[in-house]
Amino acid sequence: MNYRWNYEPLTPENQDCAEVLAEEVRVSPAVAQMLVARGIRTADEARRFFRPQLLELHDPYLMKDMDKAVERLNEAMGQRERIMVYGDYDVDGCTAVALVYRFITQFYSNVECYIPDRSEEGYGVSLKGVDYAESQGVKLVIVLDCGIKAIEEIQYAKDKGIDFIICDHHVPDDVLPPAVAILNAKRVDNTYPYLDLSGCGVGFKFMQAFAISNAIPFSSLIPLLDLCAISIASDIVPVMGENRILAYHGLRQLNNNPSVGVKAVVDVCGLTGKDLTMSDIIFKIGPRINASGRIQNGKESVDLLVERDYDRAYAMAETINCYNEERKELDKRMTVEASKVVAQMPEVDDKSAIVIYNADWHKGVIGIVASRLTEEFFRPAVVLTLDGDIVTGSARSVSGFDVYKAIQSCEDLLDNFGGHTYAAGLSMKLEHVAEFTRRFEEYVHENIDPSQTLPNLDIHAFINFKDITPRFHSELKRMRPFGPDNPKPLFCTKHVFDYGTSKVVGRQQEHIKLELVDSKSNNVMNGIAFGQSSEARYIKTKRSFDIVYSVEENSRKHGEVQLLIEDIRTHEQDALNE
Repeated sequence: MNYRWNYEPLTPENQDCAEVLAEEVRVSPAVAQMLVARGIRTADEARRFFRPQLLELHDPYLMKDMDKAVERLNEAMGQRERIMVYGDYDVDGCTAVALVYRFITQFYSNVECYIPDRSEEGYGVSLKGVDYAESQGVKLVIVLDCGIKAIEEIQYAKDKGIDFIICDHHVPDDVLPPAVAILNAKRVDNTYPYLDLSGCGVGFKFMQAFAISNAIPFSSLIPLLDLCAISIASDIVPVMGENRILAYHGLRQLNNNPSVGVKAVVDVCGLTGKDLTMSDIIFKIGPRINASGRIQNGKESVDLLVERDYDRAYAMAETINCYNEERKELDKRMTVEASKVVAQMPEVDDKSAIVIYNADWHKGVIGIVASRLTEEFFRPAVVLTLDGDIVTGSARSVSGFDVYKAIQSCEDLLDNFGGHTYAAGLSMKLEHVAEFTRRFEEYVHENIDPSQTLPNLDIHAFINFKDITPRFHSELKRMRPFGPDNPKPLFCTKHVFDYGTSKVVGRQQEHIKLELVDSKSNNVMNGIAFGQSSEARYIKTKRSFDIVYSVEENSRKHGEVQLLIEDIRTHEQDALNE
């Protein structure tokens, strides 16, 4: 792949700041530079970054309507009302429902969970869900990770004497639903200092406030933090600020004392005993929790996450793992079909966005297919399918482009839409698909930076092999968890050489296992370059080349590091684009 290499050096002022920071915090110059680039300028800020403290979580009562939400929940419990915890069918929604349900049921039993059926009810609050709540005698619904646009549905519930508390993080419209409380930091009248909580994170803040109001110690919330970490990683929200605190301590909980249901998923994934990271959640744990809502019903994932018996939980996790295998087959087949459609589009290389429609595609997998198309073609993608007589779709974006705003520009054509910067969902009548396609592509073309449609690698620092010491690797690990706003560091080393022992590996001989040296030291570094065997012939000529890579722990040799090489640039190719 022909990546564009990007490097933005620090300003002289910031470089001076980095040098002072390196001295005060006693970290390497490269790590200090990366901290400053992430907005961390003082020793105190650096210490808080490296060791996030739960005591630094914001007061939940700073959130608009939090007092109303807690008052209504306390009232429901006091009057022995039936409570329903309602959430979206994705990972964020399921973890949010599990978190709130598990905490409330420690003190109150008249509670049930509800996850709408993706096929029958679609996204968010449904009239069917409200009718079910009424049939069960529910008087209060706590809705998580959705609901911010459910004006008609919540009014319908209100007319039936059912109150709603909304806990959402999606962008609201100008008019809000008639709920008794709306917890959403993205409200226009927001009073909360952090805007990027996940849906599960909003649920956690609600439970934190509820605990405060009832003199319940904060320590009782800590066992729920593994769910927060799973939601933050899976929903691809920023991993700075309050999310960093929740993710950091959530990963500690996940590794040291996960809940029974989460432990079962970890074991089914084959991750037992591993030091789990955000990547493990994104690629292993999250997809399995998601698979239930994609293939069957998300309620199965919630049942797993609230289960207290390990044997039952493991059986549930195995079932959900089967759903995931089915999902992977669907995903693979549909992605191949979608890629062929895109490749055959007239003048596809000139298009700034991709919109494709197939009436027969599985509704539960179109979001994954949109992600695959974005990764393959490096432009925003919308994948549409037919659901009854309504076209439903999922959109995904490239780095730096707000796909939600692009969809919002077409809102007069849509029955419904929602989401955030990098992911969104929508629905419309079939007759609007062509016009939506035209207008969406036009909006993207006019608003996207051409560089955003190219494969990019953002280099965070230039280093030499002598800089890669055990202490340096330890400093990098202290920067975890990685994610949006705190990306995994990528380094560039120039003028490296084959030590003489590099070789092509893999079933199809598609990878290169490398042993490299540079011109600054005698250090021999091991590395792996996946899918880059085409560069092997040049490498064996003993001529120098440049590499971009991350520094990883070698899973087969504990304590040793290896380079995960993202790209190789020979000196026959274009010079580094700085």
